[in-house]
Amino acid sequence: MLAFGVRLSLFHYETSDYLLFYRPWYDFIIEHDGFSALRYEFSDLNAPYRYFLIILTYLPVPPLFGIKIFSVLFEIVLAFFTYRIVALRFPGSWTPFVAGGVVFLLPTVVLNGSMWAQADASYAAFSLGGVYYLLTRRPWWACVFFGLALAFKLQAIFLFPLLLIMVLTGRVPWRALLAIPAVYLLLDVPALLFGASAAKLLTVYVSATDVWQQLTMNAPSVWQFFRGEQGLEIMRLPGVLFTGALVLALCLLVLLSRVELTEARIVLLGALSVVLVPYALPSMHERYFYLADVLTVILACYLPRRTWYVPIVVQTVSLLSYIPFLFWAPAGAEPVDLRILAAAELVVLVVLARETARQLRNPAARAPAAGGPPSRSFKP
Repeated sequence: MLAFGVRLSLFHYETSDYLLFYRPWYDFIIEHDGFSALRYEFSDLNAPYRYFLIILTYLPVPPLFGIKIFSVLFEIVLAFFTYRIVALRFPGSWTPFVAGGVVFLLPTVVLNGSMWAQADASYAAFSLGGVYYLLTRRPWWACVFFGLALAFKLQAIFLFPLLLIMVLTGRVPWRALLAIPAVYLLLDVPALLFGASAAKLLTVYVSATDVWQQLTMNAPSVWQFFRGEQGLEIMRLPGVLFTGALVLALCLLVLLSRVELTEARIVLLGALSVVLVPYALPSMHERYFYLADVLTVILACYLPRRTWYVPIVVQTVSLLSYIPFLFWAPAGAEPVDLRILAAAELVVLVVLARETARQLRNPAARAPAAGGPPSRSFKP
């Protein structure tokens, strides 16, 4: 009741994203006869979210409320998969319920949908579903959920380093990856039937990445330390390549270590991925650490003695990064210098990297011989 009450109190709030993007998209759909609007490029979001906006125009719900209700529904799914993942570690206890409740009440989760009218809970919920099916050794379902996450938002790729590790270590067969583009393309079919351009749909994310040329948009990333410097836009491509090199290095270290990928290690690698990638990539927004906000809570349930404080730091950094945008603060008027927040996020990244290295060095849990029984959980 508290979680829903807080959300409802924020439903009337309008941000610039709603006024400049979501409401004009909604009005465009009405002006172009609902589903017929799909033949036009009226939104920079992918087809599934456009379907939702079109359906919303047929419902007796104010657009602002409808958009936020959509986010809240996915926040419920997000809490549900949090519960399911933590229940693998603590079956039959109250811990999974507490973890789900904590995620549902995280300040950034509440503000992202009910105040900001963003839909980051959509891709995050499906991404957690993918993690759950990785943990339960159902690779095809995992890839289906990762495909759903990618179809909603490109930020789903922040978790793809974990998926790549699972493929390289043999936990996910290569052919299962075909489910990701298959789901993505299948969700484009309704738009194509209404006359949408196939080329535009397939390149919607490429077009979106060309919009923002700044090295950072309030994200507590490494690029905050270069804020104010001139002529650094040329660093975008090297920044992307450097991030790719870090991901490949992580994959190589896991392969060389030959440790068994227990549930705890999989969650740890997932948390490391969703902090590392948006921290190193250029042109990130502050809300791109949404998955990190959630997965670090789950990680603290799996490795409480060593990571209990990580979600507290991550959540604090994300919340302070949200404030300038949500409250229309002028440039330079942040409550906390974003470089300080970037430094705090760097500390979290170092902690997760050190814990990962400790896990990979642990000689007590090498991968079992072929045919050996899989271990379900890591004992610290």
